Amino acid sequence: MRQKNALRGHFIAPYVAGGAEPESNAWLEIAKWISDISDDTDETTTEEAYYDGDGTAETTVTAVKGAYTVEGVYDPEDKAQAYIASLKYKLGNERLVWHKVVSSDGKKQWIGLATVSEIVAGSGAASDYEAFSCKISYNSIPKESVPVN
Repeated sequence: MRQKNALRGHFIAPYVAGGAEPESNAWLEIAKWISDISDDTDETTTEEAYYDGDGTAETTVTAVKGAYTVEGVYDPEDKAQAYIASLKYKLGNERLVWHKVVSSDGKKQWIGLATVSEIVAGSGAASDYEAFSCKISYNSIPKESVPVN
């Protein structure tokens, strides 16, 4: 069954050093005025040919860095956007957040620590609404589980 992208959920929660996964009420949904969330996952691969084959190189994925680019209109009253905007001039671990993605059918979720980069919270032509965008990149492969309601 086909699902609309808008049914997939993207959430962030503040990271506290040494802290565990956030409680369910800590998650802030990234949705209001957001028009596009693109999967920008990056994969590292190696290619090697072996004598037990026909000499054609085999591709092996050696690393996966999950990432999503968020774009839309900036709303400083939206809690998720405001939190991301507050990170703009932070460095290092101060850019860490918890990131949760819930599949459009609601049957799977992925949770992990991530870094927010490329933050834009107010930009654009005078006649346009203020732009909002950022990139949220998992710092390791996120944990897959079944959402708890």
